[in-house]
Amino acid sequence: MEYIYAALLLYKAGKDITEEAVTAVLQAAGVEVNDARAKALVAALDGVDIEEAMATAAVAAAPAAGAAPAAAEAAPAEEEAAAEEEDDAAEESGMAGLGALFG
Repeated sequence: MEYIYAALLLYKAGKDITEEAVTAVLQAAGVEVNDARAKALVAALDGVDIEEAMATAAVAAAPAAGAAPAAAEAAPAEEEAAAEEEDDAAEESGMAGLGALFG
């Protein structure tokens, strides 16, 4: 996650998102940098409109935030089932994103 934060910081500062820049930001934060992860991040962001991606993510997160009060009223068994489904969905989406890096 810190790699993405580094890329967003560079974007917000108006800097180019390069392997060297991501590495420098992470090192400045005291993070031990994995060069392969930095390279994969930069490659994954090549051609991505970050502003558009953030706007799309913000729109997608809004309905989920509205569902939070309703979930608080759910029975404990329903909460556990929903949490398991979310974990499975998050794991699957994470796997799909990783596959795009190598495929």
